[in-house]
Amino acid sequence: MTLRPPSTRFLAPDQGLIILNCSREKLVTSAPVAALDLYQGACVPQARDHFAADPARRARIRILSAAHGLLRPEKAISTYDHRLTNRVDAVRLHERTVSGQLDAELAETPSLRHMLIVVEPLYLLALQRVFDHLDRLDQIAIIPDPWGWWDGLTYLHHWGWA
Repeated sequence: MTLRPPSTRFLAPDQGLIILNCSREKLVTSAPVAALDLYQGACVPQARDHFAADPARRARIRILSAAHGLLRPEKAISTYDHRLTNRVDAVRLHERTVSGQLDAELAETPSLRHMLIVVEPLYLLALQRVFDHLDRLDQIAIIPDPWGWWDGLTYLHHWGWA
């Protein structure tokens, strides 16, 4: 779903945000590691590789975790096993964690205008706060498939990020 069709532009890093689904496949480690390195499934590995040489845009990735809410790529976390399996848990994650995190993200980044969200449908419920801020966003692209990286590249290309 795109609220407005993408147009070719070159977005500064602070004008875009990418939200990716966490994955069940994780690095097995006893020590905490950066969130972007922990997740080994869905489209996290492609995003990690794509932005490996671009730390400013890499920093604009958030991973939606069922256990932790929105994680910045450098946030150190340990291996865990928790998955959203129903609407009640997704709404609870939104209310307890993600809503405040999204509000803080938008307050910290007043120039944010474009979002690419690549998450499975149940996880979208945890992101419902995004829709309370439609007045300040030019584009929200939603790909309801946690393996939808290749579809997301279309939007990143229009942002000048691919």
